[in-house]
Amino acid sequence: MRFLANENFPLPSVRLLRQAGYDVASMTEDSPGMEDPEVLIRATDEQRVILTFDRDYGELIYRLRLPSPIGVMYLRFRPHTPEEPAQLLLNLLQTEGLQFEGWFTVVERDQIRQRPLP
Repeated sequence: MRFLANENFPLPSVRLLRQAGYDVASMTEDSPGMEDPEVLIRATDEQRVILTFDRDYGELIYRLRLPSPIGVMYLRFRPHTPEEPAQLLLNLLQTEGLQFEGWFTVVERDQIRQRPLP
């Protein structure tokens, strides 16, 4: 699975995901300051799941009907450490039967919710 980490996704978590073997592009490293609609286009073009703490992606995809990437993982919590998002995601990625491609996934510390992408 390929990911696109939004600017608000911590770089230590990007590095942990890479160390675990995941292909993670980072907006902070590649394209700082890019607007959310452009991030959606990049994720769609590159077939990447967006990793973000920004709830605006739901509005852009469902209400404004902008291009939908193959997946969005919206982390809805304030991390205790810069590594916590990656640690939580690595655990979720090991969960049998849980799919992220084709879904808008809301990740909280104690639960996840998923809605199909259009």
